[in-house]
Amino acid sequence: MPKKVLTGVVVSDKPNKTVTVMIERKYSHPLLKKVVKVRKKYNAHDENNKFKLGDTVSIIESKPFSKNKKFQVMDGSK
Repeated sequence: MPKKVLTGVVVSDKPNKTVTVMIERKYSHPLLKKVVKVRKKYNAHDENNKFKLGDTVSIIESKPFSKNKKFQVMDGSK
C-alpha cells in the first residue's frame, strides 16, 4: 500500500524535533450537497528543527516515532 502524502501549514514548532501541521481538505457532503471544509492537525518528525511557523510542508506517513507522531516532514517552502 502506498504511503500517505499530505500538504499543509506548520501551526506549531514548539516541541523539539516536532512540528504540528494543519491539513485542510474539502469534500461535498453526501446529503446536503454542500462543500465542507475539514481541518485536521498532525504531528510530524522534523529532525533538524528546520521548519518554522507558517511554512508550507509536505508530510509522509512513516514508522511511529512516538504515540502521536506517525508522519515525517518530506520537504517544504515558505
